[in-house]
Amino acid sequence: MSANRKGDRRERELVNALDEAGFAVMRAPASGSATERELPDVLAGNGERFYAIEAKSSAGDPIYLTGEEVEALLFFSRNFGAKARIAVRFDREDWYFFHPGDLYTTDGGNYRVKKETALSDGTDFAEFVGDSERTTLDDL
Repeated sequence: MSANRKGDRRERELVNALDEAGFAVMRAPASGSATERELPDVLAGNGERFYAIEAKSSAGDPIYLTGEEVEALLFFSRNFGAKARIAVRFDREDWYFFHPGDLYTTDGGNYRVKKETALSDGTDFAEFVGDSERTTLDDL
């Protein structure tokens, strides 16, 4: 399966999980190539919280985001009135969420999330959606 198809599948998985958790949610397919404007991968809101989300997944290697991706997310989020979040998912793990300012910045001005960092420091899905009863995506 190509990386793009897997990424698309993961984004749809996140959209469905957020929908099940009570959020109004939409995915901007091929957000980077569909328009000249930089758009987040997912927009989600529940009437109280509104998020612009850049979603990334990996088989186990660290996840990298360019400085431009993060800056575009922050710009869009500010103008739209949403909270910017980076969602990461490693194979055989759930989604974890980060504020862009909490990510490790590389010497080149890009951003990195390691699997162990996601598991130890990321906000898990249940906490992100405000459901302390829900512990994994398998429960959805």
